[in-house]
Amino acid sequence: MKDKKALSHQYWTEVFFDISADLFFIAGYDGYFKKVNPSVCKLLGYTEEELLSQPINSFIHPDDLERTNQMRALVKNGEPLLDFENRYLTKNGDTVWLAWTSMPHFEHGLVYAIAKDVTYRKKIEEERNKLLTNLKKINQDLKKITYTASHDLRSPVNNLLSVFELLDVSKIDDSETLELIEILKITSNSLKETLNSYVDNIGHQDHLHIMVEELSLSQTVQKVLQSVQSQINEAKVTVNLNFEAFDAVSYNRVYLESIFINLITNAIKYRQPGIATVITISTQINNGSRELIVADNGCGFDTEKVKNKIFGLHQKFHEHKDSHGIGLYLVYNHVTDMGGQIEVESEIGKGTKFTIKLK
Repeated sequence: MKDKKALSHQYWTEVFFDISADLFFIAGYDGYFKKVNPSVCKLLGYTEEELLSQPINSFIHPDDLERTNQMRALVKNGEPLLDFENRYLTKNGDTVWLAWTSMPHFEHGLVYAIAKDVTYRKKIEEERNKLLTNLKKINQDLKKITYTASHDLRSPVNNLLSVFELLDVSKIDDSETLELIEILKITSNSLKETLNSYVDNIGHQDHLHIMVEELSLSQTVQKVLQSVQSQINEAKVTVNLNFEAFDAVSYNRVYLESIFINLITNAIKYRQPGIATVITISTQINNGSRELIVADNGCGFDTEKVKNKIFGLHQKFHEHKDSHGIGLYLVYNHVTDMGGQIEVESEIGKGTKFTIKLK
């Protein structure tokens, strides 16, 4: 009776060994396989006889032999092996990655092992690492371009500012000309500060955290409005400001100025002909959340039609000669990089409203 039970147990053990999709191995301390299941033969392309007749090292990728032998020595000394990965060579020359769990049986000089084929995961990891390497190089190249552009642009801007210093405005009687010269001077100064800020900001991006400081929304927007004053005057735009809910924010200066300048110039660019353009910039506290709102009465667009493209790079919703589809992309990334969210409400012929939820 006991013999029958033993035979039955042995039979079902053999069945389990043979039908398992996992890779089962029994290896000897002499460096040869003693038994493998059909899944091993199917993956490596060898018959069981071929696998048992050759040293295990002959199937291992040459680059992994040394560390595999080091791990094998630990197992032979009675230590279990967990989550060890190495490469095996198939009969047709392909490489497969195996993840091992091995337990030694010291008395019998055997090692019982289960392996999983992780080749697909390894390929995904390799592709991801290549992508990350390429992205890092692209980022470095873009940073270099930005440094170069900012540096090269500062020289002509400084020359322009020098011209304003040398210009004797006392000899100019026309008030309109004097006003235009002052606007050009202010704009040039603003451009110089912006270029300097870009270079500083790029340097700080090498650190883990984006540099932030306490800023006044009203002062920041006034600075931006001053830099685009000629556009505002030409388009006869009215800008209404209301920061009664809150005015102080902890933010990155370059990001905040870029958000304002892109939303304001977009509102000017996409204004409705024949209608006095009004831009309203305000703050509010909504359910405990601090929100910055920029709204206009411009052309607007169909948000349902383009809802998945609004903040995409090079996405344009109007045929305007100066439209490049970059402004909203920058605004979205500035807001999200600072841990905030941005929502859009827009309707054709009724304007657009951007709600920025601050972190």
